[in-house]
Amino acid sequence: MAAAEAKELQQLPLVLGDKKYDNVTRDIIAPVETFPKKLWWIAFSVALTVFGVHMTAIAVVVGTGLGLLGINNPVGWGTFIINFVFWIGIGHAGTLISAVLYVFRQQWRTAINRSAEAMTIFAVACAGIFPNIHVGRLWFIFWAMPYPNERGVLWPNFRSPLVWDVFAISTYLTISLVFWYAGLVPDFASIRDRIKESDAVQKIRKSVYSVLSLGWVGSTRAWAHYEAMAMILAGLSFPLVLSVHSIVSFDFATSVIPGWHTTIFPPYFVIGAIFSGFGMVLTLLIIMREVFHFQDYITIKHLENMAKVTMLTGSLVGLAYSTEFFMAWYSGSPFEGFAFINRMFGPYWWAYWIMVSCNVITPQLFWFKSIRTNPTLLWIISIFVNIGMWFERYVIVVTSLHRDYLPSSWDMYIMTNWDFAILIGSFGMFFTLFLLFVRVFPAIAIAEIKMVMKSPGAKGFGH
Repeated sequence: MAAAEAKELQQLPLVLGDKKYDNVTRDIIAPVETFPKKLWWIAFSVALTVFGVHMTAIAVVVGTGLGLLGINNPVGWGTFIINFVFWIGIGHAGTLISAVLYVFRQQWRTAINRSAEAMTIFAVACAGIFPNIHVGRLWFIFWAMPYPNERGVLWPNFRSPLVWDVFAISTYLTISLVFWYAGLVPDFASIRDRIKESDAVQKIRKSVYSVLSLGWVGSTRAWAHYEAMAMILAGLSFPLVLSVHSIVSFDFATSVIPGWHTTIFPPYFVIGAIFSGFGMVLTLLIIMREVFHFQDYITIKHLENMAKVTMLTGSLVGLAYSTEFFMAWYSGSPFEGFAFINRMFGPYWWAYWIMVSCNVITPQLFWFKSIRTNPTLLWIISIFVNIGMWFERYVIVVTSLHRDYLPSSWDMYIMTNWDFAILIGSFGMFFTLFLLFVRVFPAIAIAEIKMVMKSPGAKGFGH
């Protein structure tokens, strides 16, 4: 049955609706060429308002002090680090879909890679804010940068994973941004060539897209260079999928805190990041598919493939949870054993069981084809995945810190209204950027969609 189902899925078309090349261009560019609908304005207004709350809360916390937050002694890492790890994880699926699947020539990536790459860039932008405001005094953040210092008193410790984060995340953002923009160049040229200079506004639009398209003419030589460049960038991005979140995990694993000091953290964090990233991709693409009527391009086949990856990574996350408990018992350390029992039955038991329910139990519903192929159920489950992965970071950070080696140092961590404002506001920033993206740029890679069609008059079956 499994082999027959796989064969059936392989034979499903990647583009529906008996599309021709011109139909593909017009359908995908339509949201860019038309005036935004009322629904877009409502969503953008809400997102922008929440983003404003985010920036206001940050300004108040930086201006007043970190005492407004719930952090204390011993929980010195709070919502800022939780959110940082969460948003870095969200950005992982974009690199996986755009680079890794490109290297392995998976054609089903073509309809979803553009939005996933944009999601990566916006998620990394959201994540980059939190380490900066976590230090409390933004004007001294340059101390963490590895720059030459003649006096020799402000040199960063290169053995610190916090410095490794600077290199890893900046490299990740740079490669992702270049890969994303390079894929947009042929589509910018398509928009440029369709603009008629009927008035001053259209002339300005044509000039802007002419600059963005970098003089693209679509010649055979240009496409040959484009393909070579795409493969090089994909090859550079491939190891970033493994390295970036591994280095983020070193922030925890190189410490001596019970529950953190473990060698399973790098693969555990990478799998969890891919899991949460695919959850967010499903959340965004299902909405975009319905609002912009992209059902012929983001098909049930695409959604089902992403559901399978989510189910696989969710199962591996569950394996990691079990391995943590086994190693805590096998190590014979009373501190490790207490840390994990405290997670399950301590004062934060509710957070732990929300995490397990959302990340381990809920994705198992994808074993049923009727659920994998139902966009509404897929979207609901993707929301649970996002909730569960935020709580995973909450559990890792809080439960390992609030019970120190000495009972006299124990304390509870309770998020304040400022913590919640900055957390919710970060989603406002993310969705503001994403809504601007779908309004100004083609949300689906037009050129790559055409590559998986047989001919201009084909019915959309892949090669």
